[in-house]
Amino acid sequence: MELSNLRPAAGSKKNRFRKGRGHGSGNGKTAGKGHKGQKARSGAPRPGFEGGQMPLYRRIPKRGFTKPNAKEVVAINVSALERFEDGDTVTVQSLLDRRIIRKTGDCVKILGDGDFTKKLTVKAGAFSASAKERIEALGGTAEVV
Repeated sequence: MELSNLRPAAGSKKNRFRKGRGHGSGNGKTAGKGHKGQKARSGAPRPGFEGGQMPLYRRIPKRGFTKPNAKEVVAINVSALERFEDGDTVTVQSLLDRRIIRKTGDCVKILGDGDFTKKLTVKAGAFSASAKERIEALGGTAEVV
């Protein structure tokens, strides 16, 4: 054992850095804040402060309104239901399983666009008038769940 190999026991010494405790500490005098100026003082400006100039977040025009309790509607066309076999029952879970939709949101709505040729029982949160008409015209049923 030599004097140069001595080390404190593991976990016995906390590596706590103390700013502004003299030149010998390596971060004394100005404590890493440089010399004078606004950022050297206590109470330096908040993030985004531009020295009294009109800040960017206030210069940009604001438009519209976001409803905080808006329902998230996932819409798909009847043409997407062509993947199912004749006589199948289409539910939200079966749409997820076949990756026609990625998430359910608050409601799944069936819209009436595209080619549709199969007799299906479709259970969804909402239907457009044209989608309901097209499903029932082929002998299927459209049930609101």
